[in-house]
Amino acid sequence: MSEVDLEVLDLKQMVLASNAFGPNDVAEIRKAVTENYGHFSELRDATQEMEQDTALTPANRTKMGVCQFLLGRFSDALETLSSADGSAMALFYGARCRFELGQYQESIEAYEKAKVSGYNEDQCKIGIAEAKRYAGEIEEAMAILDDIFGPAEQTADYMYQRAATAALIGGRMEEAINLYQRAVATDENHAGALFGLALENDRLGNDDEALQLYERAAKAFPTGLGALTNLGVMYEDRNEYDKAQMCYKRILDCFPGHPRTALYMKDASATGNMLYDEEAQRRNDRLAQILNMPVSNFELSVRSRNCLQKMGIETIGELTRHTEQELLGSKNFGETSLVEIREMLSQKGLSLGQFAGEKKSNDPPIDTSHMSADEQALLERPIADLNLSVRARKCMTRLQINTIGELIRKTGDDMLECKNFGVTSLNEVREKLGDLGLKMRGD
Repeated sequence: MSEVDLEVLDLKQMVLASNAFGPNDVAEIRKAVTENYGHFSELRDATQEMEQDTALTPANRTKMGVCQFLLGRFSDALETLSSADGSAMALFYGARCRFELGQYQESIEAYEKAKVSGYNEDQCKIGIAEAKRYAGEIEEAMAILDDIFGPAEQTADYMYQRAATAALIGGRMEEAINLYQRAVATDENHAGALFGLALENDRLGNDDEALQLYERAAKAFPTGLGALTNLGVMYEDRNEYDKAQMCYKRILDCFPGHPRTALYMKDASATGNMLYDEEAQRRNDRLAQILNMPVSNFELSVRSRNCLQKMGIETIGELTRHTEQELLGSKNFGETSLVEIREMLSQKGLSLGQFAGEKKSNDPPIDTSHMSADEQALLERPIADLNLSVRARKCMTRLQINTIGELIRKTGDDMLECKNFGVTSLNEVREKLGDLGLKMRGD
């Protein structure tokens, strides 16, 4: 289909047509919405029209179920496909639905049935490998991928699944990145591969590259929650709240009432003028670890070490809170030392003055005299134990709050001063602390 054809395509009419419906039609729908998101509403309208038709044939129920799947309505799609024509396509997309619903073993069984019924064997095996990976059976997933040969090995889906699996195996990150890149070279709109590359660049601190990749992943259809969520958060960090809201709206289009996204949209709307990830949380945890590294861990000249020691700078995080001018204002700290510090921070994806607006305050000590030994032990637990949302965790990282004890020394107003930390995030923190019988200072 040409670009001109996409502009004049009546997607609703195409979906409602009474002709046969197969994998090529699904690919055409996905391409159309990827090229022009305006077609999403046409797909939604066509699906709603089919749902109102009480005389749908079993074959058309399969079509309706696949369309519900593409719209992110996995439970509805599974119910529809279970009472469709029993075709290989109905079984395959039933397996996809079960996977999206977290029913990994049932998904594997459904893929096996689809394969027996004649659906593309390699695509079924790739789906089984993905379900195995999500179920934590990494070696089994890789073994299945190792057993796929021929043209399937050159598909973007195969390379993406192999990359995602290799990324979970120690020492194979270079292989994973290479496979992600090959997948994107094969299919420039492959959402999974683009998201995988974006995550790795995000972790490495390549913000501009990560942003571009997230943006490309967000244009693909269907788009994963992770890509849209992470892109929305990146836009918020850049104060581009209107763009962030568009990301969150895309999620809510497919998942109306999605709890976390609804909160993100509310905060972005309140902060701007007008948007799951476990991976994002791991990224923020990694940043926190880097910021807490002692500067003594790095090979610096004696002069640089002495100057940092005189300024009371002990960690990388404290260093990022100082500007170049502040360092140059220190006695005996010259341009050579400044270049040395810049290079050291650059290797970690950081820069001088990056967190200059978030100086660590000297909070008053906590009175623990009324606490039991168990309650006092709570204060030493890491912030990660609270299982906070991505946005709240980012604030903890910026403020270098590493333990629950450090957190309860803060007031609500202290937290609200942190960039992109709104009332919703504050209520989340208070609720998590309340579950442990703790409160923030002043509450």
